[in-house]
Amino acid sequence: MSQPNEQTPADQLRSMSGGAVPAEALAFFDSLPPVQLDEMSGSWRGAELPTGHRLDGVLGILGWQGKRFDDGDSVHPLIFETSTGRRFEFNPGLVPLNLALRCGPLLRQRAVGRIVRPLLQLARTTKPRARLRMMEYRGVVSATMIYDALPVNDAFRRVDTNTLLGAMDMREPGPPFIFSLHRMSPDQ
Repeated sequence: MSQPNEQTPADQLRSMSGGAVPAEALAFFDSLPPVQLDEMSGSWRGAELPTGHRLDGVLGILGWQGKRFDDGDSVHPLIFETSTGRRFEFNPGLVPLNLALRCGPLLRQRAVGRIVRPLLQLARTTKPRARLRMMEYRGVVSATMIYDALPVNDAFRRVDTNTLLGAMDMREPGPPFIFSLHRMSPDQ
């Protein structure tokens, strides 16, 4: 039972949604319990947690909607939405990660996003492009999404039964890209 002035993890996430320093976001991530593979199934709406990472703001401009976990070997790591509202699965293996990281400031500009967003449909796929496994990250074994074609893992921790916090771990130096996932109902 929480104390009257004690924030729940969901409250903490809401208070950080406008931005946090990387150390604060990672301390929050580290404070959360692990996620089991069976908790991951379904569609999840994504939201960035700004920390100053080079990808901050990029996914939102490009129409990122979230992820879908069909089972441990069938994961759609990036679901985007067209400007007309149609969702599609994206093949992240067709985008050079280092280029995307270097172009982050350019991609955050709305005018550039309007040009790039329709081009993402050229990398549309129906095949799963990631897997789920239990892996250790920052000292805790938890559900982790492993991209098939990128040197990237997304480690997850539970905020509550319908909310996860993710840390996108990649080879680049510096803290991971932090994001949240919110479980979608089947009709969304």
